[in-house]
Amino acid sequence: MRVKVLSRNPDDYVRETKLDLQRVPRNYDPVLHPFEVAREYTRALNATKLERVFAKPFLSSLDGHRDGVNCMAKHPKSLSTVLSGACDGEVKIWNLTKRQCIRTIQAHEGFVRGMCARFCGTSFFTVGDDKTVKQWKMESPEYGEEEEPIHTILGKTVYTGIDHHWKDAVFATCGHQVDIWDEQRTSPMCSLTWGFDSISSVKFNPIETYLLGSCASDRNIVLYDMRKSTPLKKVILNMRTNTLCWNPMEAFVFTAANEDYNLYTFDMRFLESPVTVHMDHVSAVLDVDYSPTGKEFVSASFDKSVRIFPVDKGHSREVYHTKRMQHVITVKWTSDNKYILCGSDEMNIRLWKANASEKLGVLAPREKAAMNYNQKLKEKFQYHPQIRRIAQHRHLPKSIYCQIKEQRIMREARRRKELNRRKHSKPGSMPFVSERKKHIVAVVK
Repeated sequence: MRVKVLSRNPDDYVRETKLDLQRVPRNYDPVLHPFEVAREYTRALNATKLERVFAKPFLSSLDGHRDGVNCMAKHPKSLSTVLSGACDGEVKIWNLTKRQCIRTIQAHEGFVRGMCARFCGTSFFTVGDDKTVKQWKMESPEYGEEEEPIHTILGKTVYTGIDHHWKDAVFATCGHQVDIWDEQRTSPMCSLTWGFDSISSVKFNPIETYLLGSCASDRNIVLYDMRKSTPLKKVILNMRTNTLCWNPMEAFVFTAANEDYNLYTFDMRFLESPVTVHMDHVSAVLDVDYSPTGKEFVSASFDKSVRIFPVDKGHSREVYHTKRMQHVITVKWTSDNKYILCGSDEMNIRLWKANASEKLGVLAPREKAAMNYNQKLKEKFQYHPQIRRIAQHRHLPKSIYCQIKEQRIMREARRRKELNRRKHSKPGSMPFVSERKKHIVAVVK
């Protein structure tokens, strides 16, 4: 039996002589209140509750497409302009401030597979199922002028993706192989290939602009250097990667969206294991895009939800969904770091706040000071159980909730099976494999 005993040091409160002042254990700073921490905790709890009350991230829906939205592109110079391509070959240019379509182009026969804007913002490129690459003016045609592309390249195979160089008049397409084109020529400058399967996505690095990354349907992520005519290296995963996105602030870091419901953040110098495995989706992840700060990214999934992940965390901080939203095919984070756009199967583009409870519009100085104070309080007490529970709680659609539950049971069963196997095996015959290395098959250089 353990008994707690009060122990007091007489030096703390006994006077040395009668003339000494009586010692009183108290704080002499009049600014600090004796119950300061208790007060701050209550304020932090209220601030966290209010944050969840005011979390209304959905802003508006841009409707006008007559088929599912398959791809989107951001304007490099204008925050209010965004482009979208649909499965019926139609391309629309939207004004986000007015929240309406300002121009419609019938660009391709069949799907618009990919699109990207030129770095100067004067034109944009589209690729489609009709084996063509087309360059279009960003401005609407003059009165009486035909809506025609500036430039059309007829290819030999279907192109599945396109991306433009961040500084030069060069763009890359992918399909059967990765082709690098000069804007002035109708044949590729060079073709890069490693393997025989079709390539679904290609992306230029925004910092080291000569680097490219691509995802193939044979489960490969291949990295290329434009200055060489051969690929650099590739990593083979357990399942297929749908697309990847480079971190705009860290040259060597990229995140891959995989079919096994996870996202993997890699450092291209050490492909043997991912830096972080991001696990929260319950179906294949179809698209990913970084915030301009490089600290977070947004992912779109087949499970009809959009999630926001911090780069260094394994779980999402936010999940967005609506009753009508179907499989989310494409997602973009706007260049001012405030909004997220997602395009889905049921012909709508939705506009969300990047920070769900953020107040839009002009803030008074007192309002701004109060918000900053509340933010600091939430950070100070974020690990307290009550506050953490309220801050992390999210309402999910029943389908996602049930699938999460099911996956938890399956994961636990696999863990139990592995433990039992290890227990009944020869010591050392079943090595421990970390979660990061489980999903990597091989790295080829």
